[in-house]
Amino acid sequence: MPAASSFVTVHEAAKILGVSPDTVKRYAKKGLIKSARNAENHRLFRREELERLADKSKNQAKWRVLKRPAKAGKTGLTAIELFSGCGGMALGFQNAGIESKLLVELDKRACATLRENWPKKEIHEGDVSLVDFKSYHKKIDIVAGGFPCQAFSYAGKSRGFEDTRGTLFFEFARCLQEVRPKIAVGENVRGLFKHDGGRTLETMLNTLREIGYIPEVRVMRAQFLDVPQKRERLIILAVRQDLVGKVPHLFPKERDYTVSLGAALKDVPKSEGTTYSDKKRAIMDQVPEGGYWRSLPDEIQREYMGASYFLGGGKTGMARRLSREEPCLTLTCSPCQKQTERCHPLETRPLTTREYARVQTFPDDWKFSGKVTATYKQIGNAVPVNLAYHLGTCLIAMLDPSERTQEMEEPVKEEVEESQLALSL
Repeated sequence: MPAASSFVTVHEAAKILGVSPDTVKRYAKKGLIKSARNAENHRLFRREELERLADKSKNQAKWRVLKRPAKAGKTGLTAIELFSGCGGMALGFQNAGIESKLLVELDKRACATLRENWPKKEIHEGDVSLVDFKSYHKKIDIVAGGFPCQAFSYAGKSRGFEDTRGTLFFEFARCLQEVRPKIAVGENVRGLFKHDGGRTLETMLNTLREIGYIPEVRVMRAQFLDVPQKRERLIILAVRQDLVGKVPHLFPKERDYTVSLGAALKDVPKSEGTTYSDKKRAIMDQVPEGGYWRSLPDEIQREYMGASYFLGGGKTGMARRLSREEPCLTLTCSPCQKQTERCHPLETRPLTTREYARVQTFPDDWKFSGKVTATYKQIGNAVPVNLAYHLGTCLIAMLDPSERTQEMEEPVKEEVEESQLALSL
């Protein structure tokens, strides 16, 4: 943790940025600037970051798909990925310098997407429980997977490997046992911290330890890792026990800038997309950029919201028009679900499939198989490519000390609670 002198209060931050304290708090709540809490629960901000943000000439983050420089050479590192979807994590890893030797995915449309972009890769379409990984034993450096977080049975006493039977995490753990990679990477939603009262994550971590891997957990916030989207992913990094002490756990440091939706949509290729009904379009026409249902006249609010109008909570995703000046809200499997509207900042329509892909930092030449609804689902479920790139660079550096940079950090041992993990600087 940096020296306390490098942190400033809300009022000091407001002076540096030339805005009101309430605006500073709003920026922090929106995830546009980073903050932390001190022992008295006061919000603090890093002075260096604020000074950089105040200098607009240095704060022009552009949208780009990050790639390892050709002059850096090949790493020779390999990976297997389970539950690979349409390739967001695998592509990010590849851009960082990690080659996927096997991708396993159940969804036929996502597999078609993988084959269309990577016709020479080995792709297993179907149930992961039917895959025998023994031929890869000690031949693969990294096994990764974004497994669903089903609750586990606590009938047994170990609360470990046996208690995960019947879940997809069991298959992830089985793959680790059969392959014995140097590093295991688990990816999931931040909500895994609280799933089943925290017992699901506890069982996962205990299982990893039981089969010989030492895990660390961190929440990665995509908007501070070159992704124009406010998206949080829980990452489990586990090192094989015999390598502990030689291979550190490394996570990417959050950058002190964000990429705006406006930057992501610049010169985006035209593509298909879903449309609004005439009635919905007439309502959304009245929502200003960055606004939502509360921006509408009261009588229209009541008509549009129905019974939800009288319920508590902000419901800020409803009738939401995005802002060009900020990262996009988290993408879902459809841009026009009532609870999570993703309307274009200027045009009264949902984001198109290619705009969705830009927000997830897929390159414009990445092809998606299937109809529009299937494409939205694939992209919405994907790991952002640039987030995976940053994670991939850390995996490479874990195994090769010459690749380590100041943009990587080991987890702080005291950071064990969800709030501390999410707000760590």
